[in-house]
Parts: sequence; C-alpha cells; structure tokens
Amino acid sequence: MRKYLFLLSFAVAPAFAQYQPAKFTDADRLRKIEATFPVIDSVYKQQAEAMHIPGLAYGIVVDGKLIHTGNTGYTDISSKTPVASQSDFRIASMTKSFTAMAILKLRDEGKLKLDDPAYVYIPEMRNNRYLTKDAAPVTIRHLLTHSAGYPEDNPWGDRQLAVTDAELIAIYKKGVSFSHNPGQGYEYSNLGFATLGYIIKKVSGKTYQQYINEYILKPLGMTHTYWEYTAVPKDKLAYGYRWLDGKWVKQPLLHDGAYGAMGGLITTIEDFSKYMALHMDAWPPRDDAEKGPIKRSSIREMHYPWDVSYLNQYSLNPSKPCASVSAYAYGLRWAKDCEGRVFVGHTGGLPGFGSQWNMMPDYGVGVVCFANLTYANAGKLNNMVLDTLLKLSNIQPRKLPPSKILTQRRDELVKLLPNWSNAQATGIFADNFFMDYFPDKLKAEATDIFTKAGKIVRVGEVVPENNLRGYFILTGEKGKVKVSFTLTPENPPLIQEYHIGLVE
Repeated sequence: MRKYLFLLSFAVAPAFAQYQPAKFTDADRLRKIEATFPVIDSVYKQQAEAMHIPGLAYGIVVDGKLIHTGNTGYTDISSKTPVASQSDFRIASMTKSFTAMAILKLRDEGKLKLDDPAYVYIPEMRNNRYLTKDAAPVTIRHLLTHSAGYPEDNPWGDRQLAVTDAELIAIYKKGVSFSHNPGQGYEYSNLGFATLGYIIKKVSGKTYQQYINEYILKPLGMTHTYWEYTAVPKDKLAYGYRWLDGKWVKQPLLHDGAYGAMGGLITTIEDFSKYMALHMDAWPPRDDAEKGPIKRSSIREMHYPWDVSYLNQYSLNPSKPCASVSAYAYGLRWAKDCEGRVFVGHTGGLPGFGSQWNMMPDYGVGVVCFANLTYANAGKLNNMVLDTLLKLSNIQPRKLPPSKILTQRRDELVKLLPNWSNAQATGIFADNFFMDYFPDKLKAEATDIFTKAGKIVRVGEVVPENNLRGYFILTGEKGKVKVSFTLTPENPPLIQEYHIGLVE
C-alpha cells in the first residue's frame, strides 16, 4: 500500500446484538455537528472534482454511530452506476488493522506472544540473514509496527495481492533482503503484514480471511464486506481508475491472495462504520462488561504509538502550521498535534483506489472516505473535513471525571491554603514533600497569591491529567488561582508535587 503521511502525515450501529458502543452523545453537541454537514458535503464534492475522483463515498461517525453519509460520482463509469453508501470499495492498507486485531485476539487467547520470534511460526524465517551477526530476530511485534527491518515496498507490494502462500514462503526460503536490522527503525512493509496473515493461518488453523470473517466481521454485522472481488454483487462493486491524459482509465482488479492481509479488504461505508464504532467504544477505559469481539484494552493497545515515524509541520488546516508527531501503532497510524489533539486511523492506496479513516478518540468523532482513483489522497480530504467540523461546531474534547483520590486530595489542599497550618501532621503528603517544599515558603507564596486574587468565592472541579495528576482553579474576587499536584504510586496515593500560581 502507498505510504501517506498521516496528515498530520498521513475516523450504523453494529448489528451484533450484544455489542453497543458507549454513549457520550449530548443533544446540543450533536446538533452543532449536524449543522456542519452541508459544508462538509460541499468540501468532499468540490475536492473530488478537483482531484479527478470518479467516485467517492464518505461517512461521519460520532460516538459510535454513523450519523451522516454522502456520495458523488460513479462506481462504474461505463455503466454510470452511482456511488452509494452500500457500494463496495477496496480499502487497501486500511485492512492492516484487521490483521493486527486478529493477531491480538490470538495473543489474548494465549495462542501466540508478540515478542515471539516469527520463525517460531514460520520455520523458513530461520533462513533470515541479518545485516550483522548481533541482530535480534524478527518478532511478531516488529511485523506489527513496521520495524522488522524490511525495506519499504509499496510499488512492489501493491502488485503482490494475489500471490499464493507458497510464493510468500518462497521469499523466506531464499532469504529476505534487509534495509536495517530488526527493531532499529520504521520502514513501511507490506511483506510484514502478509507474513502476519500467514502466522494467523498457522496459529488458528484457518486462513486469515476465515479467521477475520468469523471473529471480527461477523460479530460486528459486517455482512457486505469481502476479500475476493468476484464475490461482490456486480452493481455494488467499485471499479478502480487512473486519471491519464485527461481521462479515466480502468484498472485491472487483483484477486485475493496471501497479500490480502496487507490490503485486500473490500467494504462499504455502512459496514466500515461498525468497525469504527468498535474502536471508538474502547474509550474511555471503564469497568463495563466486555461486549465486543475483542477486549477494549487490546484495542487501546492497538492505538498506542509504538514506533515514532515522523515529525512534521502539517495540521488539519494547512494555512495554520502546527507541529505534529506521527507514529505507527499496531496496523494503525497515530498522531498528536501541537494542540494536544490525538488522531488514530489509516490510509489505503492501491492502483485504482485511495481511502482513509481518521478518528479523534477524545472527541468521539471520526471520518472515513473511499475513492476509486489510484492513490487518491483521501487523507487530505478527511483532514479538511475534520478541520471544518471542529471549527464550525466548536465542540470540545470529552471531559473525563477525576478519580476519587484526586478530588479528596484537592479538598484536603484547599483546607490548608493559604496558611499551611499543621500541614505536616495531616498525613496527606509523601515523605519527599517537606524535603522539597518548605512550610514557611509555601505559606508566604500562597498568602501573596491569595492577596492578589482576593477572597476565594469558588473552588473548581479537578481537571485530571490522569488518575494521579491534575489541577483545579480557585476563583477569587480579583483573580483566579491554579493549583496543580501529583500523587505517588503508594496506596493510598500521597501528594508528592505541588504548584500554585495566578491564572494570567
């Protein structure tokens, strides 16, 4: 699959009866989002025309529900079959996260370990000849994060979709060529994900297609999702095109094969939204019963930035540069921009197709679009749409409640401020605290700040950074005071760090 910076380089409720995404939707928030749809429709349609995209399907997913879809153009130019939300597009490398999810499910079942050398499952990989004799062997985790040391292989890999398992293993029998040693850098590898597909087969006793169908697609109700294009109803199948010499040229569709695990899935906007709902439902961590086909913690593990790949200056709004860092997770791309916004998703590109999905877990919002143009820059489209949605709706990230211990320590701190009387006798401070902070200086600092802020009229809620770190605002008649603190890993957690200052 083509590698796109996860721009920043580069997110229909599930049919499975027991699976329901977590509910976060606020009616006013939803109305604000819905009000952006006419503008979003125009962005997609104008950009599709500017990019010479024959057919485009897109969807907006909020809090696990597909709340808006749109389409433009044709799935088949010759028959002028219009694109619909039920049209089936090949989504290329967006397939990789399904393969990664299958690997984690097998891990959760105790059937493999991520740090196992891959040769445990594919003995032919013992033939690997690394760049140096002291190299570590390729592991499953290396394959998941594009850190196996294989060279970037998009032009070549894009043409391998239909090869057989025997042809895949033949590569290992002859020995793989390495660009660097395993674990020593990021380089996008379609061979790596094809290898994961074969490991799924060896471990589960089913082909990777059968395993993903049975344990991911079927539970989610993704009944219009396929691997082999000849299985798709003809009136639903999107054909791929190139824009050459001012006209669209139809591209041959490749059959499913060993490389399908890296980019062979064919699906609809409606079906894929169910998969997005599963990812959204992993946030926030909570005590609810598990209802999905894979544990929420394993999905969050998929979202974690394991292998930093890019530092760049792109943002949702190209006219407003915003430094961001991108990383590869497990079959997914992760990014965080200068405003602290986190994005999770993946691009897809093959001859004839371009696609992307991108979700913001903290906002509960995701976008997805499929195009039937060779390497269409769907990431650019989705970033424009996310920027439009956030600006026009002015929605904010979901606020998570503070832990009980953070709220308790806030209340105990408030009682001590500003005089710090008998603070050492309260038992709420860690043993380091009064070696790092001195009662007379704490009192003088707080008294000066309180004098400037005036009489305190309101104590704000704790704003948590995590379970053991946060801050709160004290509102005075003349100003506001910010108090931040961090707790220890002890049980019960004690205050180890504290800061106070006026809010400017």
